[in-house]
Amino acid sequence: MSLFKKSPEEKSNIAELRAADAALHANQRREEKAGIRHETPEYQRLNATANEKAAKVSRWHGGTKRG
Repeated sequence: MSLFKKSPEEKSNIAELRAADAALHANQRREEKAGIRHETPEYQRLNATANEKAAKVSRWHGGTKRG
């Protein structure tokens, strides 16, 4: 594996992270529009999912995985 080529697994993990982030941000916009200013169970679920996905993606591609 080279520095700039991603494996199919890495590509899949990046796509899952982006989808999880998009769902989290869409939920945030809905809750802000509804005047909700606290962490709802839906927010906590989506945030946990996004964090799990970020742990599988390198920091270079927006995740939290080191190395």
